[in-house]
Amino acid sequence: MTRGLRTSLACAALVGLGACAVIPPERHVTPQQDVAGAQLATDIHLAREGWPQARWWTAYGDVQLEQLIDAALKDSPTLESAAARIGAAQAALVQNQAARDIGVNFQAAANRQRYSANGLFPSPIGGSTYTEETLGIQARYDFDWWGRNRARIAAAAGEANARRADYAQAELILAAAIAQSYFRLQGDWALAVDLRRMEALQRDMIKDTVRRIERGLAIIDEQRTDETRLSELQRQIAQIDADAVREREGLRALLGAGSDALRDLRPHPAATTAAPLPRRLGLELLARRPDLQAARWRVQAALSRVELAETAFYPDINLTGSFGLDSISISNLLSAGSRTFYLGPTLSLPLFNGKSLQGQLGQARSARNEVIADYNQSVFDAVREVAQAGAEIQGLDTELGRQDDAVRSSNAVLKSVQARLKQGLTDHGALLRAEMTSLNQADVIVQLRTRRQLAEVALMKALGGGYHANQEGRNIDGAKVSVTKQP
Repeated sequence: MTRGLRTSLACAALVGLGACAVIPPERHVTPQQDVAGAQLATDIHLAREGWPQARWWTAYGDVQLEQLIDAALKDSPTLESAAARIGAAQAALVQNQAARDIGVNFQAAANRQRYSANGLFPSPIGGSTYTEETLGIQARYDFDWWGRNRARIAAAAGEANARRADYAQAELILAAAIAQSYFRLQGDWALAVDLRRMEALQRDMIKDTVRRIERGLAIIDEQRTDETRLSELQRQIAQIDADAVREREGLRALLGAGSDALRDLRPHPAATTAAPLPRRLGLELLARRPDLQAARWRVQAALSRVELAETAFYPDINLTGSFGLDSISISNLLSAGSRTFYLGPTLSLPLFNGKSLQGQLGQARSARNEVIADYNQSVFDAVREVAQAGAEIQGLDTELGRQDDAVRSSNAVLKSVQARLKQGLTDHGALLRAEMTSLNQADVIVQLRTRRQLAEVALMKALGGGYHANQEGRNIDGAKVSVTKQP
């Protein structure tokens, strides 16, 4: 009988293999972008070659900025949400890993039942009441002939690793946003100081014009022109003060802090740093951009889901067994005669659901193509962001160099006017105008330095902000993930 059972199962398996739904051929596979060839244009280069460090914001030497970012990375609600998503992905991975193990259950049951005297069972069972006790152990093992569990685990591991990269990306985005908001706030404060100095200087110019009018050396239109300029400066001061308050509240929102969190924040002079820009991008950019790593892992998960959908076209063969004790008398429960056991394979064949399976496979393939297309776009976007940020810094450095020349020239004119005033060769109005020109040129320097700081932060973000992926492809528990395809 055992030989006959084996023969029957073998025949059933062969018939099943022949009767299984046919996997439709692949008509279109979206090609994956080769990031190794991603490079910058030859005319984009900065003074310092390299990649950002993990705590890139410390290069500015601003303790206030460091404290703000460190506090945000510790307590941000955004990061708590990302951490929760990692936990959900990890739970799914553990659940899928458990499916490849032997499932063992222990059962214990007791029931008391009276059997009908007029029912199926005759006397002495019929009309009597019995208590039945059962102890049993059940085991089930899935042989995973076609790699279904492996594909499911690989997909879950890919998603878990993608969530970890998402967390790193959330940290990077938050740190960059705080740094840029902080630099804009510092720039507004610095501009407000310059504008108030200009306002005071413009008032002096009005007083000088009034004196010259009284002496018949100027006309009322000059005074009105000076008063118009004063009103414009006052408007700019009101605007920059409002901008500073708005930026402060934006910074507070990024920190998730209370109303008094920024009360000790003070102006800090803009620091000039030499932004790094690598000579080559290629695979290094993939390893150092958390968003690219997340996209890469999602491609891996999508490929595994396609494999999982393909395994549904094959028969499913499992082995189930149980061993236990069953007795209607508790005194006989542990005796040899109460033993029961069961051992049997199960075979499931996809015979008449081919359309449904083809639809599921088609969805998995379409989702894979969509994920690959998103990955390809992410690669292009990453190279574009690096190139644009590098080009902007390069251009701002040139502007700052030219503006430094303009500042030196205006300061030289100011010194010349001061010297001529001492010699009685010019009037006080000329000195005031020279001072105003010098302040205007210094104001441009402040704006350019703020723009450069913002561009530096954008470049740090575009280069991954010190992130570096583990090239061995490990899951969130540190265990190596076995994958069948590498994107």
